[in-house]
Amino acid sequence: MSVATGLNLSYQNRRVRILPAMLAGATVTLLNMGVRQLGGLQSLELGSFDSLVRLQPDSGPDPRLLVVGISEADIQALGRFPISDGAIAQTLAKLQKYQPKVIGLDLYRDLPQAPGHEELLAGLKAPNVVAIYKLSDSESQGVAAPPGIPPDRLGFNDFVLDPDGVVRRNLLSVSQAQKNTGFSFSVQVALLYLKDRVQPENSRVHPHQINWGKAEFLPLTANSGGYANLDAKGYQILLKYRSGKEVARQVSIRQVLKGEIDPSWVKDKIVLIGTTAPSTRDVFLTPYSPAQQQSPKMPGVLVHAQMLSQILSAVVDGRSLFWVWPEWAEILWNGAWAMVGGVLAWRIQHPARAGLAGGAALMGLLGISFGIFTGGGWVPLVSPTLGLVVTGVGVSAYRKLYDAFHDSLTGLPNRDLFVDCLGRAIANTRGRRSYLFAVLFLDLDRFKVINDSLGHLVGDELLMAVVLRLRAIIGPGDTVARVGGDDFAILVRNIDVDSAVDLADRIHQALIVPFELKGQEVFVTASIGIALGGESATVSEQPEHLLRDAHTAMYRAKALGTGRYQVFNASMHALAVERLQLETDLRMALKRQEFLLHYQPFVSLASGRIIGFEALVRWQHPLRGLIPPMKFIPVAEETGAIVPLGEWVLEEACRQLGLWEGMFDFAQPLIMSVNLSGKQFSQPDLVDRIQVILETTGLSPESLKLEITESVVMDDVESAIAVLKQMKALNVKLGIDDFGTGYSSLSYLSRFPTDTLKVDKSFVGRMELESEGENVAIVRTIVALAHALGMDVIAEGVETAAQLAKLRSIGCEYGQGYFFAKPLPSEAATALMASEPQW
Repeated sequence: MSVATGLNLSYQNRRVRILPAMLAGATVTLLNMGVRQLGGLQSLELGSFDSLVRLQPDSGPDPRLLVVGISEADIQALGRFPISDGAIAQTLAKLQKYQPKVIGLDLYRDLPQAPGHEELLAGLKAPNVVAIYKLSDSESQGVAAPPGIPPDRLGFNDFVLDPDGVVRRNLLSVSQAQKNTGFSFSVQVALLYLKDRVQPENSRVHPHQINWGKAEFLPLTANSGGYANLDAKGYQILLKYRSGKEVARQVSIRQVLKGEIDPSWVKDKIVLIGTTAPSTRDVFLTPYSPAQQQSPKMPGVLVHAQMLSQILSAVVDGRSLFWVWPEWAEILWNGAWAMVGGVLAWRIQHPARAGLAGGAALMGLLGISFGIFTGGGWVPLVSPTLGLVVTGVGVSAYRKLYDAFHDSLTGLPNRDLFVDCLGRAIANTRGRRSYLFAVLFLDLDRFKVINDSLGHLVGDELLMAVVLRLRAIIGPGDTVARVGGDDFAILVRNIDVDSAVDLADRIHQALIVPFELKGQEVFVTASIGIALGGESATVSEQPEHLLRDAHTAMYRAKALGTGRYQVFNASMHALAVERLQLETDLRMALKRQEFLLHYQPFVSLASGRIIGFEALVRWQHPLRGLIPPMKFIPVAEETGAIVPLGEWVLEEACRQLGLWEGMFDFAQPLIMSVNLSGKQFSQPDLVDRIQVILETTGLSPESLKLEITESVVMDDVESAIAVLKQMKALNVKLGIDDFGTGYSSLSYLSRFPTDTLKVDKSFVGRMELESEGENVAIVRTIVALAHALGMDVIAEGVETAAQLAKLRSIGCEYGQGYFFAKPLPSEAATALMASEPQW
């Protein structure tokens, strides 16, 4: 497998693992749109619309407009409201002197307000005056127009209130029964103002859409923008406010009556006459109301000025009107932001980073929405925000749940999820005959070597490559999980033992093909344990036990060599239980002082006399009796118990030699030989502990010999040499045990500050079978090598007189074995020395 293939697998994993985020985004979008269609988000969307309106720059007063307002002070001065027709007639007459283009009377005059009614009717007949009336609806009675005014100079009140009472829409026209289309007050004023310049016409592309000059008036539908099920009767558009402060220059009616206005304010302008006094209740909520606490409502005449300015700005100036997206585009808009929230939550796990990313996404959404709004578009803001947040929170929660049951590197199920799948497989066997399934536990051999040599990133790439091959082998209904660092478990359904073994063979064959990692071919094998479940299985009904059995079989396969498989049987479990119990008992044995030492003498082959002993540990178990070292020493090595045990052995052996030195008068000092394990040798305080033990027991350092196997010192030669030199500085003797069975380099051997080479018993045991054969030659070479390096030699495993004679003949100094004595308890060793034997 190449690096590119590994990266492709990584991409596939990310794509598959990000799919839940995309599905969540789609689901939330559909729910979001459903809630929106039911009107659940309308109030929030309208609130966001208002906020965006308030954020828009203020365009200032429209120079084409003048508002003549009737204020509270005017009402008091004129003495009544409604003010008299005569006062209105005088106002019209005063204004007409200044030659306005259009006058719009934003006051209902369906009933005479004497005095001056006839004068008012005469003034309203002027060709540049537009009057207002109110349409009747189901909620209120209409207000009739003043009599005698032609239809093209009558406009209905175009205010359309949203459910919250805010004016956001402009009703341009309605179809009246048995009549032509009726236009709103604002439209009629604009038509009269622009009659010599441009007139509206129906769009050729969209027959029901009005095009007027530079503007396309897009009618609202029931679900436009943030609306839901809007009553879109007539021809409605969104009202685009010009200003929240002053949409047009304002003067009071008294100023007009007194002639206190500049004629240029009126000439060729549109003049709107209406009440601005709050007491008249002709005031309305607008998007600016929340920011205007003192006067939250806008007078109706100013709202009409906003509408009129919007029409003129669009038709004449080309200023954009509001537009909205079609429903399918809004669905994509909402879906896109929901996807963003889901993807961010899925990809970013750190809470602070996820919060920052989510905040940045929200700011991006607000910024884009504001930009679109500034350009005249109203797109939903609350629904995508809700989709972004809900999807993000939901996916984040799901991701935590997903991560709790999946491996972060490979995306495979982890141990917990695999055990759950295994439990369901076991449940499926109940009530079903001949249903079998198998669990394969796979451990990569020598994976640690690859990690240590090529690095963890390459190790991760190898794991993903292995996953790719495993997935290619197993069936679509089977499950592969990563249950440890380099451990995988496979659940295969509907399978017998022969098929399970065949699957293990196919896995081995798939892994034979080398993996190409960082331009280097890497060969990997796997040890596989197989455990069967189902009717014929000899395993527990608990899924954890079945996985444990497969794990036990894997360890049995690994013990037999790399690249092997084993099928679990009950005896393996018994051995595993026994080993576990042995580990438990071993930890307690030191506290209970269950260990003891046996001593095997080694003899000078020149004199035949005992010159020292090797201390060998034994375990006197309270229930199982004497346990041989070959059973518990490997367990002690694996569990780390060998360190305190080895320290006890060293101290006890030194103490015993001190006792013997007090009991016997040796011609030369007796030597006590103690083995050091690999774990002991790697302890940083080993030399200090040896020194403390020598000082505590009072033993002379020259009487202590420490033996290390050659495999231990060759693991890290330079470090081993440094430690050996530190020990040699204590004046203790050093020996290399089992020499000839490891892989010592002769160049390193000359650098070791050792005193003794101990020939392994495997060479000594075969010496008597040959007069001058291979094994004799090996021992002779070892002796010659040791002498050349200034070392002496001990031959272990001497069991016959013939072996002894052969060793003497080739110049070996010392011997050890059952020919002289087996390992003895301290009392028996004392008695042996007292008898002063000689061989």
